[in-house]
Amino acid sequence: FASMIAAKNSKTADDAIGNVTGSNSVNVFLGLGLPWLVAAIYWESKNLPFTVKAGDLSFSVLVFSICCVLGMLVLILRRYLSVFGKAELGGPAIPKYLCSVFFVLLWIVYLALSSLQAYGYIKWQS
Repeated sequence: FASMIAAKNSKTADDAIGNVTGSNSVNVFLGLGLPWLVAAIYWESKNLPFTVKAGDLSFSVLVFSICCVLGMLVLILRRYLSVFGKAELGGPAIPKYLCSVFFVLLWIVYLALSSLQAYGYIKWQS
């Protein structure tokens, strides 16, 4: 709701995007950071090391970065091109829905490629 209110009350979508980014940061901390903290405290209380087998994130980070650049490019184009109504959010119906589909496809591509690499179907050596 906060992102929707920020989007409606702001001239640009900057506030709404910042709100979503901040919310995601909190969710990542609570979803990943807090369990790691609890596990580290638990193993430390047992005087045992808290070890996690290291993986390779370089492929996932590369795919994420490419998707991020493409997403930001679309937002920039939406802000300055009249075909999008010169607005990051809303605007004419067809371009609005096409951009929504594009963003969902970016998410699916990221998940699919990262999953395929994690399960060994895409070979990657960093």
